[in-house]
Amino acid sequence: MLIKFRVRGALRYICHAEMLKVFQRACARAGLKIQHSQGFNPHPKLSLPLPRPVGVESDDELLCIRAVGELDESQIKTRLSAQLPEGCELLSVSLVKADTSFRPCLVTYVLLVRQEYLNDQLRARIERLSASESLVVERRKSLKHCRSSLVARRSIHESRDTGDERRVDVRPFLESIELDDRGVVIKCKITSAGSIRVDEILKLLEIDVEKLTAPIKRTNVQLQSN
Repeated sequence: MLIKFRVRGALRYICHAEMLKVFQRACARAGLKIQHSQGFNPHPKLSLPLPRPVGVESDDELLCIRAVGELDESQIKTRLSAQLPEGCELLSVSLVKADTSFRPCLVTYVLLVRQEYLNDQLRARIERLSASESLVVERRKSLKHCRSSLVARRSIHESRDTGDERRVDVRPFLESIELDDRGVVIKCKITSAGSIRVDEILKLLEIDVEKLTAPIKRTNVQLQSN
């Protein structure tokens, strides 16, 4: 079962593990049975093919669920929508073969920049980045699980002390950067080697969140099915 949904408002601050719990509990309240893995500690079979960066809104999220029992798309959408919290809007429900898998290949982000910063300097910066053959950033190992801010800061501090950093050329992951009526539109490739991170995009553009009129938004995710 494929569920497309939208994330808005304060809900954008929860990480992907918490988002999975949101849907797990919503499915339980809606009476939708989820398959579980085998073994001593079974886990529900639901996944997010492309976890959303914390703090980013999204118009195109995809959740995959292995469900059991009689399934009707319209009934599931109605029942599940009623159990989702404010800020999470269910867009569609569809059923596919159980052995179908999905791999994200291209994602689009939109930055709504304040009018006073939509200037020639920003345009020149975008042109320079687009023309560059290499864009090297310093990358620390990401925190794999949701943690408190105190633990996260401690981990980052420790990574600096131990030199747990590496240099990554993110230019191969940048499909395009453009200015249009929505703001700065960035299309990013997702490959087996990884992708560029949202904080790295902001750093390369020399834009901080105070220069934005709204939260960063992920507007589109292109998927390949296998």
